[in-house]
Amino acid sequence: MTVLVVVEHADGEPAEVSLQALAFARAYASGEPVHALAVGLEPRGLGAHGVATLHVAEHDAYGSYAPAAVAQAVVEASERVSPAAVVAGGNELGNEVMAHVAAKLDLPLAANCVAAEPGDPARVTRVRWGGSLLEEACLHAPLELLTVQPHAVAAAEVDGGQPAVERFTPSLSDADLAVRVTGRVEAAAGGVSLADARVVVSGGRGVGSAEGFAVIEELAELLGGAVGCSRAVTIAGWRPHADQVGQTGTKIAPDLYIPCGISGATQHMAGCKGAKAILAINADRDAPIFQLADYGVVGDLHEVVPAISAEIRKARGGG
Repeated sequence: MTVLVVVEHADGEPAEVSLQALAFARAYASGEPVHALAVGLEPRGLGAHGVATLHVAEHDAYGSYAPAAVAQAVVEASERVSPAAVVAGGNELGNEVMAHVAAKLDLPLAANCVAAEPGDPARVTRVRWGGSLLEEACLHAPLELLTVQPHAVAAAEVDGGQPAVERFTPSLSDADLAVRVTGRVEAAAGGVSLADARVVVSGGRGVGSAEGFAVIEELAELLGGAVGCSRAVTIAGWRPHADQVGQTGTKIAPDLYIPCGISGATQHMAGCKGAKAILAINADRDAPIFQLADYGVVGDLHEVVPAISAEIRKARGGG
C-alpha cells in the first residue's frame, strides 16, 4: 500500500515531527512506496528517510501559513498518488491541516496515533485524554487519514536514494486563502529551542512570580538547557505561551526534565511523556508528579534549585 506523508519544513529543513511521521509511514506501508508532500520549498534529505517521490506544491499562498490552502494541496496530491493512507505529524500544524483535509473529503481523521495496522478496516492505537489512556479503534474509510503522536516513533534513516521530484500548482479557492498568517512576533533570540533541548527545567505555580524564574533560568543555563513552564504560569502572565510544556503547549522529549513547583496535572504530563528521565522538585510530598518521576526532591524549590546550581558550579571549579 502506498502512503503519502505531509512534510513540514523550515527553509528546506524537514521538521523532526515529520521525520517521525515518515518512520511511522514506512512501517505502515510494509515495504511499499512512501511519497511525501511539501508546500513551497523542496525539503532536503528526504531520500534518507525512505521517500521515493516528493511532491512539491507551488503557489504564492505558501509564502505564509494558510492551513486550508495546505489541505487543498494534500487533497490534490492524494488524487495524483492514490495512496491508501495520508499521514502527518500530530503537532498543532499537522492536526489542523489534516482536520481541513478530513472536512474537504468528508472522511474521519484518526489523530495522535502511536501505532496502526493496515486492513479493512485499519486498526489504530491513539492517545486520548491528554495521554492518560490509549484507545484502540477501527478506521472505516476509503482513504485513511492519520496523524502521529510526537515522539511516539523515533525518526530513523534508511539506505534510500534521491527521491524523484514532481511539482504541481494546486487550484486554490478564496475560501482556502481566507485564513493566513500575516505577521509573526519573534521569540527572544538566543538560547536552546524548547522542543529540541536535551535538558528542560520548568517552573509551575510554585515558583511564585515572574521574578522567581531567575533560579529556573540559572539552572537551565548551567545545564545548557531550555526553560519551560506550566499552563498556570502562562495564564498568570509570568512566561509566554511559547514556554509552555503540555497538552496545549510544546511536547518535549529531553534526556532530562526537571519540573519545579509543578503538581503534575494530566495535561502537563502529556507534554513531557517523551522525557527519558524526570527529576521532580516540589514542596508537596503528595504531588501527583512524584508518581511519574524517576527521581524526586521534596522541598522548597527556591532552596533546592539554587543548591543544585551551586553544586554544579562547584563541580566545574567555579566555586
